[in-house]
Parts: sequence; C-alpha cells; structure tokens
Amino acid sequence: MTEPATVNLTKAAPTVSLDKHGVTSGLIKVNLNWTSPQVAAPRTAGEARGLFGRIRASLRSATARTVDLDLGCMIRCADGTKTVVQALGNAFGAVDRFPYVALDADDRTGSRAVGENLVINLDHQAEFQKLLLFVYIYEGSGDFRGLDAVVTLPSDRGDRFRVVLDECPPQAHACAIALIKRQKGELVIGREVRWFTPQDGPGVQDVISRAYRLGMKWTPGRK
Repeated sequence: MTEPATVNLTKAAPTVSLDKHGVTSGLIKVNLNWTSPQVAAPRTAGEARGLFGRIRASLRSATARTVDLDLGCMIRCADGTKTVVQALGNAFGAVDRFPYVALDADDRTGSRAVGENLVINLDHQAEFQKLLLFVYIYEGSGDFRGLDAVVTLPSDRGDRFRVVLDECPPQAHACAIALIKRQKGELVIGREVRWFTPQDGPGVQDVISRAYRLGMKWTPGRK
C-alpha cells in the first residue's frame, strides 16, 4: 500500500482541507524540529596549547550555545472559552479532556530526535473554533535564521502536512506557524509563517494573540 505523500504548505499553496484528506477524527500531531548550532567562544590570543589548551577548549564546548524553541497552541473554543498549551507555566494540556490538545515535552536544546510535539484530538473538533500554532525563542538565539525550523503535522492514518519556517527577517524571535479552523464547513490548515520581532511589542504571546484577535489575557510564567 502506497503511503500518502507529504503535502507542503507554501506561499503559493497555503491551505489544505483535512476533510478532503479524510482526516476528520483521531489524533493529529504537530512536530517541531530545528537545528541548534553549537557556537563556542573563539580561542583567545596566546591561549595555551597541549593539555591545558584541550581542557580550555573542552570548557568552551560545554558552555556552547544551544537554542531553546517553544512550541505552543492558542485555542479558542466554539463557546468562547480561550486557553493556551505551552511549556511556559507548565500548561501542557491534555488529550483526553479539555482542552483536547497536549504538549508531550519541552525540548530545551533541539537535540531530541523527536523534537517537540503537540497532539490534537480531532474527535473533539466541534469544540474548536480556532487553533493557532506558534513558536518562539525562549533562549539561546537572537532570531530564527540558521535554525532550519520545520513543522510537520502527521495524522493517525499517515497523512503528513509540512510547514517550513523560512524567510525569517532579522531579530524575528517568534512565529505564528499555522491556523486550524473551519472554513466553508471543512476543517482547514492554513499556513501563516508570520514573524514577530521585539519592535512589535513586549510579551510574545500577547503580541501574537492581539495580532489574531484572540482576546487572551496573559500573566507572567516560568519554565
């Protein structure tokens, strides 16, 4: 049996109907993967070579920069209820109860082979009005350039939908990835890849929420 091909959501073809692909129930995963460049401090002039040089180089390597990206989902329900699933504030959600969206883990380095994953329970899709997938840099990098971030949405039945986070402008520290909503009676994934920089205002989640008129209120949180 031939496996379904991966559908790439691009600027030219930014939307796909889950209904037309037969993805109307079960679970759909949202996988975020990226490359975390290890950038060690340069060797100082006159630094000792040999054993002590190797020790110093080892220390530089141990403190090399890793990049922590956080995947999240802002949820607006049909009854007006609003919530968010994200690592910040330990708001990991749940699949078998409200909000029927869950984050599996917090990958703080980009080194996990499986990356970060959200799971959406489509058995409860009637309760969703909008699901906004987003990602931001928690620490370790000034922007997304060079991170090669890719979001893939595989379904239970084998379908795969893919969004490449490309064309990142300088200083972009957050991105609205995709919007899942009902459109003309069908559940549709729409590519956004809308970038946000510090100039857009403080508070990443608040800025994204206001941009999409989700009406959420935010309080400070920690991981």
